[in-house]
Amino acid sequence: MKLKKLAIAALAASMVVAFSGCEKKPEKVRIAMVVKSLGNGFFDAAHTGANEAAAQLKDVEIIYTGPTTPSAEGQIEIVNSLISQKVSAIVISANDPDALVPIAKKAMARGIKVISFDSGLAPAGRLMQLNPSNAGLIGLKQVQMASDAIGGAGEIAILSASAQATNQNIWINVMKAELAKPEFSRLKLVATVYGDDQSDKSYREAIGLLRSNPQLKAIIAPTTVGINAASKAVVDEHLVGKVFVTGLGLPSEMAGHVKSGAVREFAIWNPIDLGYAATYAAYDFVKAAPNAKPGGSVSAGRMGTIAIDAGGEAAMSAPFTYNKENVDKFSKIF
Repeated sequence: MKLKKLAIAALAASMVVAFSGCEKKPEKVRIAMVVKSLGNGFFDAAHTGANEAAAQLKDVEIIYTGPTTPSAEGQIEIVNSLISQKVSAIVISANDPDALVPIAKKAMARGIKVISFDSGLAPAGRLMQLNPSNAGLIGLKQVQMASDAIGGAGEIAILSASAQATNQNIWINVMKAELAKPEFSRLKLVATVYGDDQSDKSYREAIGLLRSNPQLKAIIAPTTVGINAASKAVVDEHLVGKVFVTGLGLPSEMAGHVKSGAVREFAIWNPIDLGYAATYAAYDFVKAAPNAKPGGSVSAGRMGTIAIDAGGEAAMSAPFTYNKENVDKFSKIF
């Protein structure tokens, strides 16, 4: 009898083990971050922020990807692959706001939550656009930095990314509006050129600006690739102290240029925070949070609550100024 009881107990135990082995672990929320191009320090920092958010949320897996060169075609191919992988959400910085809409709509039709960050998709292609800051503040900041660097008067030029980059064009339009105001009346915009966010092309365009405009006093580059290339061009053309570069840059890439004197100050939001906030926003949409909608808000961990306007646009924070006093400190972070 005792042996029989032992046998029954053993059978019960084995059944418990068998059933527990059949229990499925909760599936991870798979969030794909599709950047403009791989090897870009700004987006590498955004990836760090995404991983930080994933660690806090616990049930998130980050898939970090992007084309080798910044093109809409490369991103379309990647998104198509992500649809096949049945990811939970796609967070994308778009190389073209309109060209990516059809593939983004296809993803959303399959139940994938699509939000854009940094450089936005057209509204039809996403649920939300997370802007790193307010366009008005970004445009004004860059004009003000250029004005301060050259004493409020002189010729300036803009070196942008691609002619189709949503965020760049919005900021440039704001800059032009600011330049029309009385306080900047002594600044003259003489050229706007495009380096397509490629280092070699941006460098060539900057050299062209310097040689074609001998009275040029400042170059504004609202792109991390462009500001680095323009700073190098000023050094190589022996124009440090005569032409100043400013715009949006990464401390790790700009510290040397600040020390050389080619740059007095520049600005950028923290891309770590941007990747972090975008991941939290995507998570809210995947989990169908009641406020995750136009006119609502998303919870973004240490970044607080981020409001979404009626058009699905949201702004993370104001840009921050970097100069010789703080650039070394931040260059160790991103």
